[in-house]
Amino acid sequence: MNDTTSPDSTRPITVEVWADLGCPWCYIGKHRLEDAIARRPDRDRFELRLRSFELNPGAPHTPETIESAFIRSHRGDAAVVLRAERQIQAVAQSEGLAFSLDRLNANTFDFHRVVHHADEQGLGLAFSTLVQDRFFAGELNPFDVDALAATAAEVGLSADRVRDVLAGDTYGDAVRADVAEGRALGAQGVPFVVFDRRFAASGAQSVDGYAQALDAAAEAPAGVA
Repeated sequence: MNDTTSPDSTRPITVEVWADLGCPWCYIGKHRLEDAIARRPDRDRFELRLRSFELNPGAPHTPETIESAFIRSHRGDAAVVLRAERQIQAVAQSEGLAFSLDRLNANTFDFHRVVHHADEQGLGLAFSTLVQDRFFAGELNPFDVDALAATAAEVGLSADRVRDVLAGDTYGDAVRADVAEGRALGAQGVPFVVFDRRFAASGAQSVDGYAQALDAAAEAPAGVA
């Protein structure tokens, strides 16, 4: 009989990340999590999966500047959001990440639908990572259909199929299901990371913080959720 109370050093471990495209801390947190995984000798055990979450489902589909989005939604001074953006920019740049202050803001539901399409092809992580990295570097407008389709083609997806997805409503239910599941697990914001369906971490943790969570997931007794 197998001992299901001892750690199994070979079993795969899924790490799920609920995130939104335009969330700066999702961008930083994901890279920290990947760094923590990459430092492990058993890194190949960990499968990183991105799950959909909409921070602002009521955002317009027409892109606007970050300042305009803040004024529209908070009726506040744009200087407040710009000050916060510069503080996050400093953090990102200190960790070697590009961070443009000239990004656009818009509804991300369609982007999440394309991620679900990419995920069916085994390319969800590669696609979403490339889009988000270029978005925060100020190199890509992910709300432009042709730009998003061309980026999808770079990771091996069909640009024409991506255009078809964007023109319709496929994968909409999958996005909504992700959001609902994340909330059911306790997500009130993002990033929200679930380790092996055993425990979760809210907000962007440090690399060391993620490393401790990975240790805990790896050392948990097999067969105990």
